[in-house]
Amino acid sequence: MAKALLGYVGGSDPRVLSEMRRLQQRVHDLESELIRIQAENDMLAAAHHGDSLLDSIDVPQAEPALT
Repeated sequence: MAKALLGYVGGSDPRVLSEMRRLQQRVHDLESELIRIQAENDMLAAAHHGDSLLDSIDVPQAEPALT
């Protein structure tokens, strides 16, 4: 059934297997990069927390813009 879904019947094509391995490695690399970037983003967000000037301004309600 899986072979029919992939669109071929017969033995495993070495090119397809090679491409599949390459794509699996690429997915693994991208997942690792995503984890690294998320950790970096969390670190920057924690460092930025409380440093913002806008956080210190107490505005109970949004004011309309003057045009």
